[in-house]
Amino acid sequence: MNDKIKKMRIPIEVKQLVKDQSDHGIFCAPESNDDYSNLLAKVPGPKGSPYEGGVFEIKIRFGTQYPFQPPTFKFSTPIYHPNIDNSGKICLDLLRMPPTGSYNPAITLESMLLSIQLLLASPNPDDPLNSEAADLYKTNIEQFNIKTRELLQKECTNHENSI
Repeated sequence: MNDKIKKMRIPIEVKQLVKDQSDHGIFCAPESNDDYSNLLAKVPGPKGSPYEGGVFEIKIRFGTQYPFQPPTFKFSTPIYHPNIDNSGKICLDLLRMPPTGSYNPAITLESMLLSIQLLLASPNPDDPLNSEAADLYKTNIEQFNIKTRELLQKECTNHENSI
């Protein structure tokens, strides 16, 4: 049953995301041909944040329990952020099952990607995966922004906007 739900739901959600791309700039497509269990998203850094001007690649994996368990999201573009570790793992309650998270099967792919984009603009340094970034964010926001922009210039500005 889950496989059937996945095969119907994910392509529809990807099409909706692409249709709304002009609103948020997020692009998403299967990594290879029509395999919708592995997607690659390109998420632009939010305006007014130190990530503005960057485009971040995120790999999305849909497990056998989707939609009853959340997909996994992992940054493949290096990023300096309190809630994203050096391997690209993301700490966001929407991407975790209850009781520690707030994921539920009704949440769409677009909602999850928009939440990740919002996390870039509004880090939560009190629930860090990268404690160095969280400490710097709390103690010296200017230095945090400088370090973030340096990595952004090095890693993000030369990427194409298409997959």
